[in-house]
Amino acid sequence: MSLLVVGLSHRSAPVSVLERASLSADAQTKLLQDTVAAEPASEGAVLATCNRIELYADVDKFHAGVAELSTLLAQHSGVGLEELTPYLYVHYEDRAVHHLFSVACGLDSMVVGEGQILGQMKDSLARAQETHAAGRLLNDLFQQALRVGKRAHSETGIDRAGQSLVTFGLEQLALGTPVEAWARGKKALVIGAGSMSSLSAATLARAGVAEVVVANRTPDRAERLVRTLTEGDDTDVAARAVPMTSVPFELTRADVVVSCTGATGLVLTAEMVAAGVEGRAGGMPVVDLDAVADEDTREGAPATQPQTPAEDGCPVDLPAVRPGFSVMGEAAVAGMDAATLEQHGAWAAGSAVDRRDAARGTGPEADAEVIGALAATASAIGRIPERRRPEPVDAPPRPEPVLFLLDLAMPRDVDAAAHRLPGVRLVDIESLAEASADAPMAADVDQVRRIVSDEVAAFGAAQRAAHITPTVVALRTMAADVVAGEIARLEGRLPGLDGKHRAEITQTVRRVVDKLLHAPTVRVKQLAAEPGGAGYADALRTLFDLDPETVASVSRAEESTEKNAENRGPG
Repeated sequence: MSLLVVGLSHRSAPVSVLERASLSADAQTKLLQDTVAAEPASEGAVLATCNRIELYADVDKFHAGVAELSTLLAQHSGVGLEELTPYLYVHYEDRAVHHLFSVACGLDSMVVGEGQILGQMKDSLARAQETHAAGRLLNDLFQQALRVGKRAHSETGIDRAGQSLVTFGLEQLALGTPVEAWARGKKALVIGAGSMSSLSAATLARAGVAEVVVANRTPDRAERLVRTLTEGDDTDVAARAVPMTSVPFELTRADVVVSCTGATGLVLTAEMVAAGVEGRAGGMPVVDLDAVADEDTREGAPATQPQTPAEDGCPVDLPAVRPGFSVMGEAAVAGMDAATLEQHGAWAAGSAVDRRDAARGTGPEADAEVIGALAATASAIGRIPERRRPEPVDAPPRPEPVLFLLDLAMPRDVDAAAHRLPGVRLVDIESLAEASADAPMAADVDQVRRIVSDEVAAFGAAQRAAHITPTVVALRTMAADVVAGEIARLEGRLPGLDGKHRAEITQTVRRVVDKLLHAPTVRVKQLAAEPGGAGYADALRTLFDLDPETVASVSRAEESTEKNAENRGPG
């Protein structure tokens, strides 16, 4: 086994990089085709979710494999190799198996214990099988990973350690309020009809929303999801499907929006969200909070501040300088054009200082007067006044949100600028990653880790044992041929031998050969299953002078039988 995985996830890369490196379904298929066409790889599989992109391959050379898989990821993601490399991780052989099994159990998920990854892994295996990129190793690996994930969820309480990404996202929107209480009676808009969108719609329906509207580019899929919601026994939610062109209008009605599409660009721009908030019944005017803060700061400046007097030759309009700042301060020259700024610098560096010194006097007596004036001011007001900075003004309070947005897409569906709009609360993959970093881990996680370790050891042993099986089969085939040849020679020497005696002799010879081979072949399988046991197959071929082509033909026959069974799809 020479399993290699190269990838990046929310643990190794910022969301901005994951967003740019995300792969569409067509891009994943093309990546698989190019992977198996590459020299170091004979098999390939891509696991691409909203928070990870991983390329698995069976390679014959480690270093060449790492270089080739990294290059392929960079080419198909559109992120330059130099930029992508710092965020990539590499796992090889047993460490690669351990990684995939951990992913299947939800240990490596953004929300620990979530089970959505199993469906995504099943889709990845199906895609690799459809493109004929998965051979014996990756078929065995992904099939076993699915079984390990199911075992972890059934034998432990890992489900209590975390929830699905949808549930976690809704909890972040609810800001500590129970999701059922927060969602009750709200109108929901779900954009997309894939697996994550379907889970979102079902979760919202169970939480008690009054209505679920599904918008999708393919009307049939939206209608199918609506039928699933309305025909279910566990909810009585009203649901309807709309075309994507109706999204702007539906934004004026919705209280909660969940978006998870495969679009490569934004589905909801900040302008669309702002129009949705402003256009809702009894809606609130959408204003720029930064502009309001600037205006309040401007209005809140002390009215008693004296205006800055004009000075001869100064190119700055001093009476227009914002009160509270000195003319030499940075704020006084903020916003100047380059020419005026250069003139001001020349003026300040020239004779202006000399003129001010002459006006107020210089020398020790003048310094004593200044120090005395500062001391008198400090004794009167308790401090020395600072004229370079305005008094702080509290920012205006942010209005309560009326539109809640949950963006589960990668790359993102919702413009991040929507977060700054008043009346809007946006939770996306990036904010979920930050929130989940502090999420508590359940005690069952340790039990799942033990399961993963045991399963990795068992899988490695099975793969090493399977590696020697063709050699053992070839050895027994050679022994059977020897027996058949000797029986034929005996018949030539004893032509009068009757059938009963011939059968007895043949059976005796076969029993002798089987007994001689039984202990060595059983023992060599046991030894081969242990770490470092791959060399026993080579030793067996050398000791018995087995034809390599015979061994290879046994392997091809086994792979053909397994492929016919696997074409029925993953279990």
